[in-house]
Amino acid sequence: MKLATWNVNSLTVRLPQVIDWLKAQETLGPEHAIDVLALQELKMTDDKFPHAIFAEAGYHAQWFGQKTYNGVALISRTEGTQVVKNIPGFEDDMSRVIAATYGDVRVIGAYFPNGQAPDSDKFVYKMKWLEAMHGWVQQEMASHPKLALMGDYNITFDDLDVWDPVALAGTIHCTPEERAHLNALVELGLHDSFRLFEQPAKSFSWWDYRDFGFKRNRGLRIDHILVTDALKAQASACVIDKLPRKNERPSDHTPVVLSLLGSHGLANL
Repeated sequence: MKLATWNVNSLTVRLPQVIDWLKAQETLGPEHAIDVLALQELKMTDDKFPHAIFAEAGYHAQWFGQKTYNGVALISRTEGTQVVKNIPGFEDDMSRVIAATYGDVRVIGAYFPNGQAPDSDKFVYKMKWLEAMHGWVQQEMASHPKLALMGDYNITFDDLDVWDPVALAGTIHCTPEERAHLNALVELGLHDSFRLFEQPAKSFSWWDYRDFGFKRNRGLRIDHILVTDALKAQASACVIDKLPRKNERPSDHTPVVLSLLGSHGLANL
C-alpha cells in the first residue's frame, strides 16, 4: 500500500499534473501505484471538483471544497468509507480536514492552518485548531489501530527541517508553540514516517516561489505523514518526490510518499 500527500496549491491549475503523477507511479509497476493521495489547497467549491476526470483515470474521490481558499480531498484506488469532514465538535468555516477508511487503514488528510505570524489572530486560531485536532486524533486512534495523519502541517519538527534555522528561529512554522503541538501528536503514539528511514540532509517538501527558492534549496519540511505503531511496523520507505516541483507552473509543495508492506511482504489493502 502506498499513501501520499500533496498540497497542490489550486487543483484547477494543477489537475493535469496530479493525473500525470498518478499515472507515472502506475507505469513503474502495480506495487508503485498510489492507493490513497491526500490533496490540500484545492481552492474550489464542491461543485467544481473534477470527480469525473479522476474516475476516468481509475480513481475514487472524496472531497471537501471551499471558494478561493483551502479545500481537501482523498483520491484512492478503492472507495473510502466512514467519511468525516472537518474536526467533529470544532466549529470551523474552513474546509481543512477529510478522513476515510480504506480496508483496515484510517486515513486523515489535513491542511493545517498557516498561522501567519506568532502575534496574529490567525496564530490564535491555529493553536485552538491544533488542540481540537489532538483530541480528535486521540479518539480516532482508539477506534483505528492502523491510522495515518497526513497533509500540509505548516509546522517543522526541528532545525533539520529548515534551510536556515538561525534566521528562521521563532518565525511561523518554526515556533516553540507550533512544535509543541506537533510533538504532542507524536506523544499520542504517532511516528514521523519520513524519519523512520535514513534521509539526505536538507530534505524539504516546500520551497518559496520567490528568490529561486527551489533552485537554491531554500525550503522547509512541513508536509508530513504520521502513523500509528501498527503502520510503523509495515513501513518500508518514505520519500519526498521532488520531480513535480520541476514542472512548469508547479505547486510550491511536492508529494511525500509512504510505502507500507503487508504481512506477506506485499502491498495490500
